[in-house]
Amino acid sequence: MRFALVLSLAILVATPALAREIDPKALSEDTRVLASEAFEGRAPGAAAEQKTIDYIVKRFTESGLEPGGENGGWTQKVSLVRTQVKPGGTLSVSVGGKARGLEQFKDIYVNTVRPTDRIAVKDAGLVFVGYGVNAPERGWDDFKGVDVKGKIVVFLINDPDFEAAAGEPVAGKFGGRAMTYYGRWTYKYEEAARRGAAGALIVHETPGAGYGWVTVVAPQGENFDVARADGGAGRVPFQGWIERGAAAELFASAGLDLETLKVQARTAGFKPVELKAARFSADLAVEHTSVESRNVIGKLTGAKRPDETVAYAGHWDAYGLADKPDAAGRRMRPGALDDAIGIAGLFEIARNFKAGPPPERTVLFAAWTAEERGLLGSEYFAQHPTVSLERMAGAYTLDVLQPVGPARDVVLVGAGQNALEDGLATAARTQGRVITPDARPERGLFYRADHFSLAKRGVPVVLIMALGGGPDLVEGGRASGDQWVSDYTATAYHQTGDVWSADWDLRGAAMDVDLVFQAGKALANSSDWPGWKAGSEFGPVREGSADRRKP
Repeated sequence: MRFALVLSLAILVATPALAREIDPKALSEDTRVLASEAFEGRAPGAAAEQKTIDYIVKRFTESGLEPGGENGGWTQKVSLVRTQVKPGGTLSVSVGGKARGLEQFKDIYVNTVRPTDRIAVKDAGLVFVGYGVNAPERGWDDFKGVDVKGKIVVFLINDPDFEAAAGEPVAGKFGGRAMTYYGRWTYKYEEAARRGAAGALIVHETPGAGYGWVTVVAPQGENFDVARADGGAGRVPFQGWIERGAAAELFASAGLDLETLKVQARTAGFKPVELKAARFSADLAVEHTSVESRNVIGKLTGAKRPDETVAYAGHWDAYGLADKPDAAGRRMRPGALDDAIGIAGLFEIARNFKAGPPPERTVLFAAWTAEERGLLGSEYFAQHPTVSLERMAGAYTLDVLQPVGPARDVVLVGAGQNALEDGLATAARTQGRVITPDARPERGLFYRADHFSLAKRGVPVVLIMALGGGPDLVEGGRASGDQWVSDYTATAYHQTGDVWSADWDLRGAAMDVDLVFQAGKALANSSDWPGWKAGSEFGPVREGSADRRKP
């Protein structure tokens, strides 16, 4: 492939690696600063947002970039709505007139993205809709024409191919254990809204979700959405999760067995099941405010084809301050690896680009807001791009890099999607490394980071995220890499424990950053237009704009 040849030649003629290497110390220092107490967990719209924006602009400037935002500036305004479910209130379910209280954050987690003063539901019926998938192109419909308007729909997490024991049915239409977008909680809430449901609850199970209950409740009732012209009327009135044990108890009280229903839901003949005599009630006060947040965007203008773009991105936001301290007395959720280190990687890539000849294509650098609130900053950019997405050759996202040393491989989330991966594999070989596909595709990580907002518009994307599977570490092998992923997910991911450490070994992270730098540099100095591979759901979108990429 010409792209891979250009990459190989570019590396051969480049200045020796030690002269332009990605500096682990620089990665560490920028991560330390962004994850420090002064930045208060980098919540969008919070007091420390301005400090965060100022630091990123300062580092973009020092790295040699020029402004790439709106009106010749560094930023793009992103209008958001922030909602916060207030403490107190009541949640309950009754079966045959016998009520059972549901404790917020323990049995159930309820929130809303509507700018409303109250979540108020009285004796609403509940309907189990299996995985809640409506996919005509796959010959699948979990709703079968059943009207769920005004009711609470209860979903399983993931999609119908995810879970099947030996001898049990499996749909066979959803990519095996690799999650499709139909398995994401965002899709399920969207489907509930399209059908006029009064609320949506997803049964939480750690294997299908890819994270534990502690991660589900981490936002503590806070939510964000892009400000919408319809005032949020097109969104489901309330949404949330029900803990698996509480769900099984609810189903049993209604004379149903959750495990039996899960098996039925993996068959095309499944029909929604009403939880007869069961009624759901909620009365929760909601505070809502308008929030003006910002993406930060820099660029290096292309010397030959400035209207063509290669993009690098990460998200600057984390979860801010929790309402209550944890057992160690900590309230700040600093997001050191998720994703201060990704932003640090952008600075290093920009510095290395600036140190070399000007790229032929424009190289864009974006620090997105509100990723943790639903990929909102990148989605806003995708709706209001500052460059042509049809003429964006590719985009590379850094989100959670590993701090445990050099690895023999890099784990690629969403492997098999597009031709950018071929260039990445070539760059890996120059490092003496290989590409390893995501070991846990059932977690749906490909749909859980900011690159997805661009992928939906057809832009070929690559996501470097260490949570896709443990790296094959030079010291300790795959077992040690898997152990780090397990420990980080359990104790730090979206929690107060995601802190910077002077003990980190960021040589492996630096190699991963250098990998996308080399691959993107080759793409920025070529005239290639990498495409999506056969069978990718994003290929048809890209093909529809092919005429706009002709010379």
